[in-house]
Amino acid sequence: MRRWYSRFLAATGVAVALAAFTAPAQAEKRVALVIGNNDYRNVPKLQKAVNDARTMGDTLKQLGFTVMVAENQTRQAFSQSLLAFDKAVDKGDTAFFFYAGHGFEIAGQNFLLPTDVPAATEGQEELVRDASILADRIIERLQNKGARTAILVFDACRNNPFERSGTRAVAGGGGLAPMTQLPEGVFSIFSAGPRQTALDRLSNNDDNPNSVFTRTFARELTQPGVNLVQVAQRTRRLVSEMAETIRHKQIPVYFDQMVDDVFLSGTVKPAPEIAKPAEPLQKLAALPPVQRLAPHNDSVNAPIAMFSRHNSGWTVVFSIADPTLGISWRIGEAGDFRETGFIDTLDPRTRKRMPNPSIELPADAPASTIQVRYVDTNGEVQGPFPIRFDPEAALIRDQRKILDMTATSWLSFREFNGLMVYYTHLMSYRCAIREVRVGIDSTVPDKVLKLPPCDPRDPSVIPHDSQPYLKLAPATKSVSVELVYRDGSVSEIKSFRR
Repeated sequence: MRRWYSRFLAATGVAVALAAFTAPAQAEKRVALVIGNNDYRNVPKLQKAVNDARTMGDTLKQLGFTVMVAENQTRQAFSQSLLAFDKAVDKGDTAFFFYAGHGFEIAGQNFLLPTDVPAATEGQEELVRDASILADRIIERLQNKGARTAILVFDACRNNPFERSGTRAVAGGGGLAPMTQLPEGVFSIFSAGPRQTALDRLSNNDDNPNSVFTRTFARELTQPGVNLVQVAQRTRRLVSEMAETIRHKQIPVYFDQMVDDVFLSGTVKPAPEIAKPAEPLQKLAALPPVQRLAPHNDSVNAPIAMFSRHNSGWTVVFSIADPTLGISWRIGEAGDFRETGFIDTLDPRTRKRMPNPSIELPADAPASTIQVRYVDTNGEVQGPFPIRFDPEAALIRDQRKILDMTATSWLSFREFNGLMVYYTHLMSYRCAIREVRVGIDSTVPDKVLKLPPCDPRDPSVIPHDSQPYLKLAPATKSVSVELVYRDGSVSEIKSFRR
């Protein structure tokens, strides 16, 4: 296992909030079990799993869940936490299970590894099974309790925790297998796809206490008016875009067997219409007796696209989890598909030239739907899959991504006929910004900087009559800055010193 990609942060003790579960049961309540395992004894330790569990616990409390947080669980402690979870869930409840730690797949079954799992080698798969928790069993337990909606989230690395130099590892998938057969009313999401490694950080300078997946998923989960599938789709896009910035492939996958939309952070208020009979705003799917159904086709391995704006137009990069022998596309519902061609690189999975994953669109390309097909390793055409291209939204998203990655360049000091602080960088990516606030020798940004309006035709060009700097008093020591983005979200406050 490559530790740079592993799940990390040492922490001790078991923090189980059992007291919250002693209250009398109420109909259709929200309950959650959140587990983070760092301190493994016989396989590589992790660094951020406990932090991820704590963050998810706080997030779910905001959403009205009664939450039990369990850390560094041995096999016995894991079982006791699941029993406490069982007792907390009543018929009609919404149940949420989150796991951060090592996971392993054996013969298509997913096992969650307690901290005392033994260091197994080749031929000792049974040892791992006996010492671990079967993920499917958690679903069955929630069904038996009559949970109305079951949500399972797995933020586990996708490589083999049992690999050791000079030994042959336990035979398995080295991660978690897709849950392609789920009962009705169940939703699951994984931090990375098959054969992919989930990132803890984007660089050595990434000091975020949470993994790339959890930091994104927790934030998206609290967005009001967004249903659970939309949360998963947005998380999938954002995580894959962040991973792509360091040339890493991590595409979260989800499997949806919910009949109705599930909103955890409130629903969108409907537009005024002709009066209709009142209905609950939140509809939750029920779990029937054990029943196996296939997942929706559009929730598994559909391509996603990343749009980047440059001086001459748009670059669209398709990300496809499956190995491919060819990619083709067209705009709209009619017309011929065009091949993307190939690049001079061999795909180690197919031993063939890798299809070119990108296309170019003109700068003035209108909003449209891009239809994408690909040829899988069996020679079968998959798709077409529709990908919506919204130039305005794509521009904002692209510039927001750049701003997030280049936060150290937002401001710069220069001494020339006095002291000035330049915000040229912010002007260059102003299409993603609603407002810039700064604080002079203060950690509280209380002054608004004026930015020129966004020009979608040439978004990065700074108008010649704009002043991209502030004149400061010579004694100024620092400037803090906070961005309000177009979507209404607010950045962290960044401090810049001379």
